[in-house]
Amino acid sequence: MPILENAATKNNSTWFKLNDKLDYECHVGYENEYKHTKGSITCTYYGWTDIPSCYERECSIPMLDPNLVVSPREVKYRVGDLLEFSCRTGHRVGPDSVQCYHFGWSPSFPTCKVGQVGSCAQPLEILNGEIKGTRKVEYSHGDVVEFDCKTRFLLKGPKKIQCVDGKWTTLPVCVEEERTCGNIPELEHGSVQFSVPPYHHGVSVEFTCAETFTMIGPGSVSCISGRWTQLPQCVATDELKKCKALKSTDIEAIYPNKYEFNHNSNMSYKCREKHEYEYSICINGRWDPEPHCARKEKISCPPPPQIPNAQVIETTVKYLDGEKVSVLCQDNYLTQDPEEMVCKDGRWQSLPRCIEKIPCSQPPKIEHGSIIHRSSEERRDSTESSSHEHGTTFSYVCDDGFRIFEENVITCYMGKWSSPPRCIDNSCVDPPHVPNATIVTRSKAKYPSGDRVRYECNKPFELFGEMEVICLNGIWTEPPTCKDSTGKCGPPPPIDNGDITSLSLSVYAPLSSVEYQCQNYYLLKGKKTITCRNGKWSEPPTCLLACVIAEDIMKRYNIVLRWRENQKIYTKSGENIEFMCKPGFKKIRGSPPLHTRKRIGCTSMVRTRRER
Repeated sequence: MPILENAATKNNSTWFKLNDKLDYECHVGYENEYKHTKGSITCTYYGWTDIPSCYERECSIPMLDPNLVVSPREVKYRVGDLLEFSCRTGHRVGPDSVQCYHFGWSPSFPTCKVGQVGSCAQPLEILNGEIKGTRKVEYSHGDVVEFDCKTRFLLKGPKKIQCVDGKWTTLPVCVEEERTCGNIPELEHGSVQFSVPPYHHGVSVEFTCAETFTMIGPGSVSCISGRWTQLPQCVATDELKKCKALKSTDIEAIYPNKYEFNHNSNMSYKCREKHEYEYSICINGRWDPEPHCARKEKISCPPPPQIPNAQVIETTVKYLDGEKVSVLCQDNYLTQDPEEMVCKDGRWQSLPRCIEKIPCSQPPKIEHGSIIHRSSEERRDSTESSSHEHGTTFSYVCDDGFRIFEENVITCYMGKWSSPPRCIDNSCVDPPHVPNATIVTRSKAKYPSGDRVRYECNKPFELFGEMEVICLNGIWTEPPTCKDSTGKCGPPPPIDNGDITSLSLSVYAPLSSVEYQCQNYYLLKGKKTITCRNGKWSEPPTCLLACVIAEDIMKRYNIVLRWRENQKIYTKSGENIEFMCKPGFKKIRGSPPLHTRKRIGCTSMVRTRRER
């Protein structure tokens, strides 16, 4: 192991063999001689290929406005250092602080203006976005406006803009977010408001807990860039934890003065040497917000930096700890993870990178196939061009007698093509062997896709199934069987509101099986599979009726469906459904919970409603 200078490695080895590679990473604020924060060295016959040393990165201060006061004043500044500004005379025009990054100071340094600073008219509208809060006719120097994007759109750039001497800082843009969320996650002891996919970015769904459970956390869950935000919890109401009274020498008084507090109880407390009361609420055994007398000031970061090769961000607005800014790279550049930078401990961290899109050379050729050309112009471009942009896609087609294996599209990603497909022979060989049968069609070494082969059973056996097999893309269809006809069955018995899942045959061999399924909203009762034995089918299943809740039934009992807008609903037997009282009505004391399970058949369900 070599001596690492201002660097660290995750490799715990002590000794290394020939050609072993060692990866290292520089400490924050340092880089190697190649201006990179990461590097690797290799063990050779002559020792390590390089010395894993990192050097301190620095930022220097250029010539500034003489009225500008800079703090702190140092000879040199390391990456991560902050500078704060104020003006001896006049108004500061620009940010009040900047940060040193590996690419230099950002944002641009401010200036001091003697005399009046200009005000701003209303900011321009942004496509698929809107201003949060109330608009003003005129905005003063230093005023801040925040933007938000509509559903399905993601905000890129600074969400806050500021009026600086009559001009607004850079507007954000709203770009369409193509990623959608999968199925809504299930909430134990809870249910979700009726919602229809697809779930686009920004879509929210509301959860509710069962009647004897209490929700902990926000009931609204949102789809953000293809992922659902955190689910709430449904905790049994009789199991909710209580909060203990505050015990601290910094707290002078609490109201009400109790030993413990129930869930959802409010409590106010007064810190020593302070006049105003603070408030907190008990949430399942924990105070929210957590009571604290020695409160820290909210940490803020300087305005977000201008990332190299990203769309221009001219901003002067500070951000609070935990806030994020998403950047949009320039054309021909690609965002490398992470997509957002984060304000943490007063500095911007996890900076995204905009890397140049690398083109690809000619797409790979495949055996027994070629690229599909949609036009003569495209054919000319694809054959003459030796370079194809990042993101370019091509589709392949196989020659006659061959079929595509895997996805038929390739994509250029950062100078490399994705794996091309393969074209495999779609003909068949050797038809399936059927015991006690003879093939009556002419034998071939290879059978093209679509060819048929016919069978005849040897006497005294009888054919069950299709008499022919077909070659479909290299695979033979299901062959027939030749069996003793004693004990055979006819077509399976029909059932109301259901049918078999396979094509019905006129004759079935002994021990053959078929499977049934019911129509939508009907519940299958009994075994779904029946078998032919001794010339008879076993007992088929039945399909239980769906339950219908009509408007007149709900009107009679002053109830409405909890999660559906339509006035008529079909559900399977055994499913749960929830009701609620109509506006202006309340549940009768002693009445069971306003949810029920569908029983077998609709009449018993209606009877349950009458009982209630």
